[in-house]
Amino acid sequence: MFTGIITAVARIAAVHALGSTATHGKRLVIACPPTYVDDVGLGDSIALNGACMTVTSIDPAQNQFTVDISAESLARTAALAQTGTINLEKALRANDRLGGHLVSGHVDGVGNVTHFSQVGESWELHVLAPQQLAKYLAYKGSITVNGVSLTVNQIRDTPAGCQMSINLIPHTVQNTALRTLTTGSQVNLEIDLIARYVERMLQSDPQQTSLPER
Repeated sequence: MFTGIITAVARIAAVHALGSTATHGKRLVIACPPTYVDDVGLGDSIALNGACMTVTSIDPAQNQFTVDISAESLARTAALAQTGTINLEKALRANDRLGGHLVSGHVDGVGNVTHFSQVGESWELHVLAPQQLAKYLAYKGSITVNGVSLTVNQIRDTPAGCQMSINLIPHTVQNTALRTLTTGSQVNLEIDLIARYVERMLQSDPQQTSLPER
């Protein structure tokens, strides 16, 4: 589990193919800030732009670690198949503060940035989410964009999808890779975990979900 509070801005330094066909995945080399990997172990979970990945090797001397990402994951996420700046978050510890909201690290869809500009001291970000995610998005609800826990300020349903407006304070822009976004950028989206369960409860037949008598 994660919280959507970014712990480092890092870089995909290299991408290596794990095979010669489209069914093979990639090995990513992640270059981190100094000391970031000091408490990281093999098999640990780290979210890369909101996508939970498993650490497969660590090089503390170079401040690097690697992850292997499958072709399926590459097909369902954005900006993880090429070099570039990314957000990192280490998995939540049981005694950590829950500063954002509960995040699973499973990307639900890829959105498209339709607007990103400074307004006063803050920044306004518009993202067009896939139509199938529209029912999970609500005014003042939570959304994870490239791993960052954010609050939805406005929503507007369109034939092309759900248009979200999000306000970013200067701290968020300065301390995450969201600052690199431009119109047309693709972003990883994860809906609020609680919304998944609400939908399931609304769809379920109470007679089918009752616990068996003992």
